[in-house]
Amino acid sequence: MKENWNAGNLDTLLLGILRQQSAHGYELIQKLKETSEGVFDLPEGTVYPSLHRLEKSGAISSSWDSTSGRRRRIYEITPNGRAAFQSGKKAWAKYSYSVNMVLGMSS
Repeated sequence: MKENWNAGNLDTLLLGILRQQSAHGYELIQKLKETSEGVFDLPEGTVYPSLHRLEKSGAISSSWDSTSGRRRRIYEITPNGRAAFQSGKKAWAKYSYSVNMVLGMSS
């Protein structure tokens, strides 16, 4: 099933991965897929615009790395990104709680 993506939700997911470790783009895609048990199997064309948006906003920074013999851009969360992650996490909790209430799924 194709997921309907909200850019803010994807940004929060990427920040969630990056708060644990720095990573290059493909690695982030794989980590999202692995962590979500295949639900977030996203194409590169979805993830890279989000990474560029996060970098432009100051939530992440990047640098080039050639350690493995290939040149890759490594992304790292910034203090602003950690604050944005916390804000996105709170917004998601409120949103998902509200949806669950409407659907009668509250516990």
